[in-house]
Amino acid sequence: MRRRIRSALGVALAAALLATVPQAPSQAHGRQAKPNVISLPDGFQPEGIATAGTYAYFGSRATGAIYRADLISGEGKQISPATGTPSVGLKVDRCGRLFVSGGTAGDARVIDTRTGAVLARYQFATAPTFVNDVVLTREAAYFTDSNKPVLYRLPLGRDGALPLTDGFTAIPLTGAYQQVGTGINLNGIARTPDGQALIVVQSNTGVLFRVDPATSVTTTVDVPGHTFANGDGLLLVGRTLYIVQNRLNQISAVELNLSGTAGAMTGTITDPNFDVPTTVASALGRLYLPNARFTTPPTPTTPYTVVAVRPL
Repeated sequence: MRRRIRSALGVALAAALLATVPQAPSQAHGRQAKPNVISLPDGFQPEGIATAGTYAYFGSRATGAIYRADLISGEGKQISPATGTPSVGLKVDRCGRLFVSGGTAGDARVIDTRTGAVLARYQFATAPTFVNDVVLTREAAYFTDSNKPVLYRLPLGRDGALPLTDGFTAIPLTGAYQQVGTGINLNGIARTPDGQALIVVQSNTGVLFRVDPATSVTTTVDVPGHTFANGDGLLLVGRTLYIVQNRLNQISAVELNLSGTAGAMTGTITDPNFDVPTTVASALGRLYLPNARFTTPPTPTTPYTVVAVRPL
């Protein structure tokens, strides 16, 4: 009996001691609050965003320069110089390479995020063209062209090896998708939840399309009662597709089925700091959106920001 009492007292004493041990500084006081708004360089004119770890990368549609921001401290620097052509949609791969859509230049660049060096450049098209956004899969990078009913496929070899400068293909879209007028048509692009196909948004109609990259056949994604006017960047998180509606200053969220053929609207996200956000990337449990400020005449001193919001 005495042994049991001593054992019980020992356990209770140990528990009491553990309960009074103070938290390590990193847990109690060391967490740095993440800013909800991050400033970009004045006059930068951001368009795309890509994230990797605690960093975000932004492209300038004015000069083509690439800027990297620390999402915890808010500090940043230019890592790749101006090219004289736009840098629009961005994605980072596991090799630390940044895939950049070239807008009116009709091209794409691949940049080393460590050095800022251009590793490769691909001339997809000539005017009229606007290479707008990009998504990465295990086998390829796919780019949209807002002025043409095509996707550009950049195949990735073993360990992500890049192709030669002419090693891309244009995929003419067939099926349900139809080009409308001369304005911005195809815009954001994402994978389906099962990874077997792609989803694109047509900005001027607000319609989502599923694209089979093997056949180029497109079908309308059935989201009953909803279209997505001014649809811009797309981001898939699990089965939730986030659709940035730039001039509406909101993000719509759609829960997709695995194949991406249909979905249901689950809500919208707004924020008073939005000022025509164009696209979205996720990091640190939040969504980050650059404000393109399309309704504000750009000058060398016009301020630009990035806004962080909580996902649905």
